[in-house]
Amino acid sequence: MTRITLVAALLGIALGPAAVRSPAADAPAVERDATPVYAGGRDGYHTYRIPALVVTAKGTVLAFCEGRKAGTGDAGNIDLLLKRSTDGGRTWGGQQIVWDDAGNTCGNPVPVVDRESGTIWLLMTWNLGADGEEAIKARTSKDTRRVFVTSSSDDGLTWGPPREITAAVKKPEWTWYATGPGGGIQIEQGPHAGRIVVPCNHIEAATGLNYSHIFYSDDHGRTWQLGGRTPEAGVNECQLVELPGGRLLLNMRNFHDYTKARYDSKRERQVATSDDGGITWRDQRFDPALIEPICQAAIHRGRQAGPQGSGMIAFSNPADRQARRNMTLRASFDDGATWPASVVLHAGPSSYSDLAVLASGEIACLYETGTNSPVGDLVLARVPATALEPRPATPSAR
Repeated sequence: MTRITLVAALLGIALGPAAVRSPAADAPAVERDATPVYAGGRDGYHTYRIPALVVTAKGTVLAFCEGRKAGTGDAGNIDLLLKRSTDGGRTWGGQQIVWDDAGNTCGNPVPVVDRESGTIWLLMTWNLGADGEEAIKARTSKDTRRVFVTSSSDDGLTWGPPREITAAVKKPEWTWYATGPGGGIQIEQGPHAGRIVVPCNHIEAATGLNYSHIFYSDDHGRTWQLGGRTPEAGVNECQLVELPGGRLLLNMRNFHDYTKARYDSKRERQVATSDDGGITWRDQRFDPALIEPICQAAIHRGRQAGPQGSGMIAFSNPADRQARRNMTLRASFDDGATWPASVVLHAGPSSYSDLAVLASGEIACLYETGTNSPVGDLVLARVPATALEPRPATPSAR
């Protein structure tokens, strides 16, 4: 088997179909397209970060992100942006501004499509541009992190004014707060079918510890309610996926204090499950198969189980314990218990990502990368689902 290494070329270097291979030594080559969606330094923004990806009821691909005006920092003049694709992510329309609040920070997009109405809900967080994360955590900032929602009923062409929902989904004793980032879900099965669930994280003022939590809507986005948080601290940015019967699996960034040995020794994702639609969480643990350099990641239901075969869950992150590099797409066929299939999307610097299933059945991954940095630009990779199918073991030679 020929070993093929992918080096994704960006900005000024022609991009087209490129070879991707699994980390496994005998993995087959996979053809895919890598398309630049946002290019740092262009269209009025220094840096593009925090990708979120969703496919509408009409099959339109929506790519959200933060447009950072002055640099790479997480605070300051940051706008929430959108580009639309009507051909499965091959080409993209012009850049839209969903939310610009002067010099303040508008970001952390979490899109969810309501299957019943086709409405696209977009959850977001806000803070004053002059208020940095450390000041917000210490409660020395002028304001705090606030939570907002907007929606589109015309396939992402226009968006309503952002509506604040902070009082419904954030406790007064929480300091830092962030939605997602990445996609939310709408539960399909079980007693909570139809519930829209938004993954979030926060810091509790009394202890300064990080937790993941969710909030949800049972009335198609009209009102929002706070759900449960993880039983243990030390996690923050998260996404979730539905398991059979409407159970939920929360996949979380491991985030212990830099000075603690546990942080240094556990460069692995954490997971927890819920049997009641996200009201309570249990069985929080590390997943040793999902290594990370301490970074956001994406998880998405690629296929429901059915008479035609097993279900599939896709997962993407920079699969490296030491640095943000080696953006890898993995697949599980047993509801996240194991991850037997993977392909490397970009071996170089890479960071945050989000996933969606295109109308073609391809898995789409929108991820951060840069020439000499893991951030700056956003690129969309499309991978055939067949590239992630488990392959039968090769018979041993006799």
